[in-house]
Amino acid sequence: MNAIILSAILGVIMMFSGIWVNNKATLRWIALAGLLVLLISNIAEMYGYRIWNVNVHNMLYFDRFGLLFNSVAIGSTFIFVALSGSDINRVGKYAAEYYTLIFFVLTGITIISVYTSLLMLFLGIEIMSIPLYILTGSDKRNLKSNEASLKYFLMGAFSTGLMLMGITLIYGATGSFSIEVLNNPAIAQGVSFLEITGMLFLLVSMAFKVSAAPFHFWTPDVYDGAPGVFTSFMATVVKAAAFIAFVKLFDARMSYSSAVVDWKMLLCILIIATLLIGNITAVFQQSVKRMLAYSSIAQAGFMLFAVFSMNEMAKEGIIFYAVSYSLATIGVFAVLLKMKDFTFEGYNGLAKSQPVLAFANTVFLLSLAGIPLTAGFFAKYFMLASVIQTGHYLWMVIVAVLFAAVSVYYYFRVIQAMYFKTGEGETENIHPGFKTGLIILTVIIILLGVAPNLIINFLYF
Repeated sequence: MNAIILSAILGVIMMFSGIWVNNKATLRWIALAGLLVLLISNIAEMYGYRIWNVNVHNMLYFDRFGLLFNSVAIGSTFIFVALSGSDINRVGKYAAEYYTLIFFVLTGITIISVYTSLLMLFLGIEIMSIPLYILTGSDKRNLKSNEASLKYFLMGAFSTGLMLMGITLIYGATGSFSIEVLNNPAIAQGVSFLEITGMLFLLVSMAFKVSAAPFHFWTPDVYDGAPGVFTSFMATVVKAAAFIAFVKLFDARMSYSSAVVDWKMLLCILIIATLLIGNITAVFQQSVKRMLAYSSIAQAGFMLFAVFSMNEMAKEGIIFYAVSYSLATIGVFAVLLKMKDFTFEGYNGLAKSQPVLAFANTVFLLSLAGIPLTAGFFAKYFMLASVIQTGHYLWMVIVAVLFAAVSVYYYFRVIQAMYFKTGEGETENIHPGFKTGLIILTVIIILLGVAPNLIINFLYF
């Protein structure tokens, strides 16, 4: 509750800060201070210190899992603003409003991580999504940004319509909006047409939100057209939040197969299609930004394993995946935004002109590829191990490993360009503080790659 209310208040504060503060750098520091306060208040709630006691009528449940993810989301946003705040300020003249919208996105995220009612899921998704439509089109002078915003809005509205229809059908079948009723084994094994149809609508809607194939088609154009700094935020914190909502929604459902729908087989199809389309299409991209858009689809395929397995290791894994994927992708985009050319050729010779950027970028890419001694390795390990723990579907693990090998190819294309090709590797003027931030982020990713329990222990202690 601390994070929900405080993030909304901080959003309003940022909104009015734009009236009295003209210096964009000052606005960035205000946003960072607000995020730090928000993070501390959420960690305090994890240990029982709640500022506001509000009767939520069992529509929200502040368990350790949801609160830990809130800390991950807020902490990742803090790193995002610290590294890329100058790029946010350059998007347009409304810097205060951009930070305001980011805080409102966090309000939605903190709701969908702790919801127990389908109504709160809907509200959280909408509170998170509407500011993102605005941020996507914030570069008004760029037609690609305008197009991306419109496409994102239309696809988001369509998936929201499917979600509302699903919620309505489920209410008609169960007489309740509570996911505790929905995930009751007696109901989950039933064959009610309304309930099964409603769950299918929700499955499709959530697949849209997490950009799982074949409902991914909006993602490359939206990520490519949006200002790069906001693409970084959408592809990390927002995507991870959607997966947490997905996991909570299907928590018990995956343990039971009805006579009408085999949920696990549906997830199998989604996962394989997502891994296939995301990885294979990323191989043929010439723009690093667009390659990262398709790679985010491939990463979604791995995160879907948490929904598929739905055991303790899956829940530990999705939290750790959210951390490792968010930090590495924020770092990759932070470096990308400093490049003058977003193609692979634009990275040629970067190791000679900017060795710190090249080294940090290499670590981030290795983590995304799941190479040992980086956080991404254990993230993928937890996902695959959760499937092995089910005792079935070993073939899916083999397929996922093969696609992970494919991902190594297109990530290493960037590394090859930086270290083994001649060129200027032209960048903008790099502030020493930015390099320091990259080094700190690199150390965190390597540290988590050696000791993943630094994050997972917070689920239990």
